[in-house]
Amino acid sequence: MPHTLPPALAVPLAELALRELAQAGFGEADATGRTEAMIVADALGAPAALFAVDPDTGGLVSDATAGWASPGPIPVEGALLEALRGPACVPLAPVPDALAATGVGGGLAVRIGTTHRPLALLAVLPPDARAFGPDARAFLLAAAAALHARFALDDTRHALDESQARALAVLETTVDGVLTIDERGTIESYNPGAARIFEYAADEVIGQNVTVLMPEPYHSEHDGYLEAYRTTGVRRIIGIGREVVGRRKSGATFPMDLAVSEVSLPGGRRLFTGFVRDISERRLLEREVLRIAEAERRRIGQDLHDGLGQELTAIGLFVRNLARTLDAEGSGAAADARQIVEMLDGADAHARGLARSLVPVELEQNGLEAALGRLAERAAALYGVAVTAATDGSGPAEASALTPDAASNLYWIAQEAVSNAVQHGRAAAISVHLVRGAERLRLRVEDDGVGFGGTLHGGGAFAPDAPGDDTLDPGVAAPARPVDHRGMGLRIMHYRAHLAGGALDIRSGARGGTIVTCTVPLRGTGFSV
Repeated sequence: MPHTLPPALAVPLAELALRELAQAGFGEADATGRTEAMIVADALGAPAALFAVDPDTGGLVSDATAGWASPGPIPVEGALLEALRGPACVPLAPVPDALAATGVGGGLAVRIGTTHRPLALLAVLPPDARAFGPDARAFLLAAAAALHARFALDDTRHALDESQARALAVLETTVDGVLTIDERGTIESYNPGAARIFEYAADEVIGQNVTVLMPEPYHSEHDGYLEAYRTTGVRRIIGIGREVVGRRKSGATFPMDLAVSEVSLPGGRRLFTGFVRDISERRLLEREVLRIAEAERRRIGQDLHDGLGQELTAIGLFVRNLARTLDAEGSGAAADARQIVEMLDGADAHARGLARSLVPVELEQNGLEAALGRLAERAAALYGVAVTAATDGSGPAEASALTPDAASNLYWIAQEAVSNAVQHGRAAAISVHLVRGAERLRLRVEDDGVGFGGTLHGGGAFAPDAPGDDTLDPGVAAPARPVDHRGMGLRIMHYRAHLAGGALDIRSGARGGTIVTCTVPLRGTGFSV
């Protein structure tokens, strides 16, 4: 049953509680004008002291006193140690030497805090060994509880302030962009990293819809994505991360990695945090690596054609003459010589075929459409499968609408897709289809092979398809790491698509086989890097 305090103690307890409440709510505000020690001393008619626990030495340091002069740090021993170890009021008997030396003859002490974390000690320090009854003990315990509540709140507030300061320091100094938006897409926070990336100052975008940082078509589609997530709960990017396109204040577009996390706030409100990294330099580096690879590919192709090809041709002419001489002499070795000539002709043709595949002369001379047609003819002859190439659509001719780099990357994507269809998909028929649109060009390579067994999404996410289902919830996608040895080729295709300013999608067809689709913007609408 709770102890009922007499008015003489209930009133000062209420005064102390009011003081702690004011301290907790308003910091240094003092609603009473008196310290805790003064209130306790007047209520119990004896000197009192509030001791803080020194975290370094473990000793007691007076924080507030009334009617008693502290000599300095007080060692924790005897009854003081007993009081810090338990929740009860402990009589100061015998009186610790450090207190007895100041004229203390008895008293009570009670811990503020917990056994594992004592925060302070509240003590009544009369000059005599008087006895304190149940009312005094109950008052002291209630006073300690009020102080504990305020000290714990102060401690929590200090830890929270420190945590916020650290988090703010990280957000302010990280080179990555960090921004938060609400469920409607309104920007609520925006760090200096984001300001450097997007070129907008914080006050220019906070309160604006996040679509201000997106080019079309993402600008128009974004609010629809948020609404779809609110109504269906299906995630498109939250918790997954992918590569997208951003828009700077100048209007320039750039590739960026985006990761989004969701936080549920009290009251059912949701907040989305976006982590943005500008990967323009990485894309430029990848483009340079591929440029060097293309140059090396061209060098090897030319060496095969001009070096090995010419040498094989010369050897073939020499052996042909030798075969004629042997035949004229009726030598039995003439048949062997003719066989060597046939073998040399085959090796020469093979070397020149390799050279043509390494140096797509048709692409440079007649454009992508003609080069894809030639690729289909050569693949059909080389692999013995049906390979067709077609172009349709009312858009501009790709020769004038695509940059040379984009055309070259599309060609190599098509070549890799055809090669994969034969070598890994065991396809018997392959179609290479180029569709010209008003703003985009689409390359589609479809085969009737065994299928891909997974989906490589535009953001580079790969995941196995469910049996009998060619759709995939993007929420379960993982970074592209196919388990078979096609993985490196798939990554290179993915990089080539992005270097062309487009996106790559690889998936199993509804009726089997594999469909590789690469869609790229026409000249003037791609990345600005």
